[in-house]
Amino acid sequence: MPFISRATIDALGAFPVVNSSLDTEAGTAEFHRGVALGIAVDLNQGGLIVLTMKNADSHSLTGLAREIRGVADRARDNHLKPDDLATSTFTITNPGPFGSYMSAPIINQPNVAILSTDTVVKRPTVVTLPDGTDTVAIRHIGYLGLSWDHRAFDGSTAVLFLARIKENLQSWDWDQELR
Repeated sequence: MPFISRATIDALGAFPVVNSSLDTEAGTAEFHRGVALGIAVDLNQGGLIVLTMKNADSHSLTGLAREIRGVADRARDNHLKPDDLATSTFTITNPGPFGSYMSAPIINQPNVAILSTDTVVKRPTVVTLPDGTDTVAIRHIGYLGLSWDHRAFDGSTAVLFLARIKENLQSWDWDQELR
């Protein structure tokens, strides 16, 4: 989750409309300057709650990992703080550990989108070698899904947003992020 969160936060910076909220009664949209990242947490089959990490865009990868673990543990131990339940600007849900292949999560209103991180499995895939030739290799393949409100943005923005997350996950120097 911290890796996906970090890659997503970067993509939200590149596609600010995805980090916005709609007020349907007022007929307005608000573009958020910072990222208040919502993380959906399962309460041991007792319900689902979205916990918020304010200023998530200011955290390092390690900081995100600590925050995610902290809010999840507080939720499961019934020790939530009021700030843990503050309104998020974008939400990530993670049904992957339950084996989901592809899911369609419900948007956490007033957010305009929610990212779903589904299962990661080993699959044969074509990889290009440094000399330009292709070969088949076994790689971990993860599935990401996005539900979004078409009143805020259309499918091309959604696909470009997901492509940015994918590119970040595949190409970033994660060792540097861990320092």
